[in-house]
Amino acid sequence: MTHSLLDVRVTKKSEEAPGIHSFELVEPHGGVLPAFSAGAHIDVHGPTGIVRQYSLCNHPAERSRYLIAVLRDPQSRGGSQAMHEQVQPGDILRVSRPRNLFSLAPDSPHALLLAGGIGITPIVCMAEHLADGGGSFEMHYFARSREKTAFHGRIGRSRFHQQVTFHFDDEPATTRQSLPALLASQRAGTHLYVCGPRGFLEAVLGAARALQWPEALLHYEYFGAAAVNAAGAAKDTAFEVKLASSGLICPVAAGQSVVAALAAHGVDIRVSCEQGICGTCLTRVLSGKPDHRDQFLTPEEHAANDQFLPCCSRASGPLLVLDL
Repeated sequence: MTHSLLDVRVTKKSEEAPGIHSFELVEPHGGVLPAFSAGAHIDVHGPTGIVRQYSLCNHPAERSRYLIAVLRDPQSRGGSQAMHEQVQPGDILRVSRPRNLFSLAPDSPHALLLAGGIGITPIVCMAEHLADGGGSFEMHYFARSREKTAFHGRIGRSRFHQQVTFHFDDEPATTRQSLPALLASQRAGTHLYVCGPRGFLEAVLGAARALQWPEALLHYEYFGAAAVNAAGAAKDTAFEVKLASSGLICPVAAGQSVVAALAAHGVDIRVSCEQGICGTCLTRVLSGKPDHRDQFLTPEEHAANDQFLPCCSRASGPLLVLDL
C-alpha cells in the first residue's frame, strides 16, 4: 500500500565482499526511522520498479538508519542487478516499514544462529541484539571462502566475536560434515535460527529433523526461491478459484499464477517477492487442496491445507475456495 511506504536517502554504498554491496539508508530530512526488531526486513522498491525484500543488518536499537546488504545474483530478474548497477549515494528509494517474519523467541534458554552466505544479514542483527541483552547464544557462519565473507571484519571486531565460528568450503571441515555434530551437541530447549540459500537450509533443517528437534524450535528464512523445474511446470493444469465473499469463479490457466488470474478479474492481492518467500500474499483456503510451492509455510502448515501463497502455489484439484 503506497501510504505505508517511506522515502529514504542512500548515504553510503560499500562493497562488503565480492558481489555483495551494503546500502545505508536514512530519513531524507534527518528524522528517525520506524523501529525494527532483530530479524526484520523491508521491501525495497528498486529503480526498475521491482520490489525485493532485504533484511535489516544494523543494530535494532538504531533509529537513524537502515542497513541492508544485497548479493548480486547472476540469475537476477533485475532486482539485485539494478541495486548494484544503478543505485548510488544520494539517490532516494522507497521502502516499506519494517516487518518481522523471523523474530527471536522470547525467553529462549539458548539460541543457535546459523548463517549461510548472504543469510548473514538477519543473523548478525540477531547476534548484536542478543549480545546487548546478555542472551545465551552461539553463531556459526558458513561461506565459500574468507575472501567472500560479508561482514567478516565487523564480526571480528564485535563484542560477541568469541561466540562465532566460521566455516569455509575451501578449508578442511565442510558444511554437511559439521552440521549433525553441531546440532547434536546442543542442550535441550535451544532455538535454532537459520538463514541462507535453499540448499543450505535443507541441509540444516534435514539434520535437525533427523535428530528429532521439535518443529517449534526451528526458525528459518530463505534467500532466493527454488526454481520450478521444466518437468514440474509441464504438469501444471488449469483449475478454478472461487471467492467466498462474492461467489466469483476465476479460471486459472496452466502456467498462470492465481494472483494474475484474479487480477484479470479485477481482484488485487497484495504481493511483494512473487516467489513464495515473503508471505505477503498469504490467503486462507476454505475448501480444496492447494499444491504448495512456497518456502514460507512450515511443513505442518502445508499439511493443514487451510492457507496458501497464490503468487506461486496452485491447486491439486479442480477448485479452490478462497477467503476473499
